Amino acid sequence: MKIETIRKVTFLVVFAGVSLFAAGLLLGQETTASSTSSKDSATNTMADTHFAKEAAAGGMAEVRMGKLAQEKGSNETVKSFGEKMVQDHSEANEKLKSVADEQKIKLPTTLSKQDQATYDRLSALSGDAFDKAYARDMVNDHVKDIAAFKKEATGGKNEAVKNFASETLPTLQTHLKMAHEMAQAVGVSTTAKHTGSATTTH
Repeated sequence: MKIETIRKVTFLVVFAGVSLFAAGLLLGQETTASSTSSKDSATNTMADTHFAKEAAAGGMAEVRMGKLAQEKGSNETVKSFGEKMVQDHSEANEKLKSVADEQKIKLPTTLSKQDQATYDRLSALSGDAFDKAYARDMVNDHVKDIAAFKKEATGGKNEAVKNFASETLPTLQTHLKMAHEMAQAVGVSTTAKHTGSATTTH
């Protein structure tokens, strides 16, 4: 009886040890998975945040340059396009600001160095020279913007930011079409083709 009892106790001890070991392995796997998931989430959030900041900076630039086009443009098509940029991008900027506030994303309040340099360059021009330079810049900007907005609209992880990109995309596509028409009106040849789909952040 004593030997049988010892065997049973030994079996229970070994079984308990194996069970604890297995539980430890599972816990370790869950912790690793949780850590990996957390890292992925952080990466995705950074991508969405980067997009939001770039979109905000670009939107501000479009408004500033749109006002400049209304002031310095010599072609009515340029002036009208500038007015459209101020109206549409001001509205988009307000929507993005609302989304950013909800998502705790701090947006920039000044132009990027690149956009400031473009603004300064355009400010130094006038008449036909301004019209051509502005038209060319607007085509290039909106091609890039559409690509960035499409990427966020299809691959964004933050639903609020992703929805903003999806909702704004059609407006950018319209802007690109108008920019090509403006370029044609002022005699500028653009190499970028209008595909009916939008793109970076302006």
